[in-house]
This record gives sequence, C-alpha cells and structure tokens, in this order.
Amino acid sequence: QVQLVESGGGLVQAGGSLRLSCAASGDTFSKYGMGWFRQAPGKEREFVAAISRVTGSTDYATSVKGRFTISRDNAENTVYLQMNNLRPEDTAVYYCAARRALGVSYSQVGYDYWGQGTQVTVSS
Repeated sequence: QVQLVESGGGLVQAGGSLRLSCAASGDTFSKYGMGWFRQAPGKEREFVAAISRVTGSTDYATSVKGRFTISRDNAENTVYLQMNNLRPEDTAVYYCAARRALGVSYSQVGYDYWGQGTQVTVSS
C-alpha cells in the first residue's frame, strides 16, 4: 500500500505558475502509474494528467495540454505537476493518485490510492 501527500498549492494570479508535488511512501514508487485530478466547487472530480509506471508515457486533459507538465522522479518517490499560464478556471483542489496497473487511466476508478488534495486558487 502506498501513501500519497500533495504539496505546492496556493494562490496565484492568472498567467502565473505553480508546481505541485506528490510524495509517495510505503511501497516501491516505480511500481505505480500516477495521475493528477482536480475538483472545483460544485463540480465533479476530473482528470488532469497521468504518467505511466514503465515507459513514463504521459497524457493530458485537453484543457491543460500545452500548459501543464507531469513528471516523476523515482529516486525521490515523487510525481510533479508543473502548471504554467494558469487561468481562473484552473481553481480547484488537486489530487494525486496511484495505480498498480500498466498504462495511464483517465478515470478515477483506474486508481487505487489517493492523496488528501491541495488547493490551487487562481485570481483574475
């Protein structure tokens, strides 16, 4: 079982950048594919980005493609989400998640473990 702790959220102006981190513990990090999801007030949780556990292949939601970058450092047991050119509509609680299966998943049900979330607020 893996435990996940997100950090790096905060308040930023539109056009600014933030880097979220998700530190994993309790199991071998490289065994897990990782994903980021977000949930805005009154909305369902949605997929943001994912990175696979073997090839490191990535995929992104259309709304963040070209602005966000997911990466992982297996030596540091951490997955990152670099967010550039932030928009007010990016405001949400951001969650990282881990999956044991191969490949990436766009669905919450494809993930086995979740962090507690970190708040990102983008002001206009």
